Amino acid sequence: MTLEEVIHDRDLFAKLDIFRNVSPESIEIYLERCGMREIGKGDVLLDPQQANHNIYVIVSGGLSVHLDHKDAPPLTMLGPGDCAGEMSIVEDTNPSAWVIAEEDSELLVIDHETLWDMINVSHGVARNLLAILSSRVRSDNRIIADSVVIMRQYEESATTDALTNLHNRHWMQEMFRRELDRCKQNDMPVCLIMLDVDHFKPFNDIRGHLAGDHALCKVADALRNQLRPTDLIARFGGDEFAVMLPNTTREFALEAAERIRSVFSGVPSDSEATDIMLPVTLSLGVCAMEPGDTLDSLLTKADAALYRAKERGRNRVSQ
Repeated sequence: MTLEEVIHDRDLFAKLDIFRNVSPESIEIYLERCGMREIGKGDVLLDPQQANHNIYVIVSGGLSVHLDHKDAPPLTMLGPGDCAGEMSIVEDTNPSAWVIAEEDSELLVIDHETLWDMINVSHGVARNLLAILSSRVRSDNRIIADSVVIMRQYEESATTDALTNLHNRHWMQEMFRRELDRCKQNDMPVCLIMLDVDHFKPFNDIRGHLAGDHALCKVADALRNQLRPTDLIARFGGDEFAVMLPNTTREFALEAAERIRSVFSGVPSDSEATDIMLPVTLSLGVCAMEPGDTLDSLLTKADAALYRAKERGRNRVSQ
């Protein structure tokens, strides 16, 4: 399609966003300074590493916008009537994204000097450019907002156990260490509990993995219900859980561990009186921080206490 055909096809001209409600005659002298460009599918129109001095109006075809690199998934798509390159002209910077032909396309090319001349003589062109820029800013804000949500979801998934909705071991390594340092600085006692489900593998094999998942979720519920909001809880891995109790003496940590253990009787129950009772029991190991302890040494001591609980018959608290 030639430039003359675009200018004299009033229906087509009216669909170009930059010229919406603008008569070709009012800016004819400037339109004659414009040009046409054809690009094939896959051709790069705008490159962040290359300066841009034109605004491109899509007459036919379509363009895709890619943020990080040209092979990245498209951020957005541009179709007939849309513009590309206007932000880099207004900001006098290189393009902020790759723009690539999604299909064979025809573009009306307006160089930056011609664009500013059009704006000076036509309120319609100025208004339309402002509307295009405003739409682009709103789109960028939406993309930023969506990216923040996605990032938060990613961060949450990176630190949360999908099954129990407790924090995971990755989170535990960072947050337990921070809390331990805080307790040391404030000269407060701190205790650690390690616990797991007795005979969990046979339970899984006999009753199935869904029943095993249900049991782990009930353990997580018991921990949330029996502990304070200030206590830190994490799924250590498999059927093993870790709890840090800040500002807590060994005596009170043992009492907390016993409360958790007593929730599970090991006797099946269909009674409506208790939803949490399952045919499983828990073993728990408790240790208290001593001078020179680190998170790793506390975990080692709590794990050794848990092992002693199992050696002594399981379904018990040991220290």
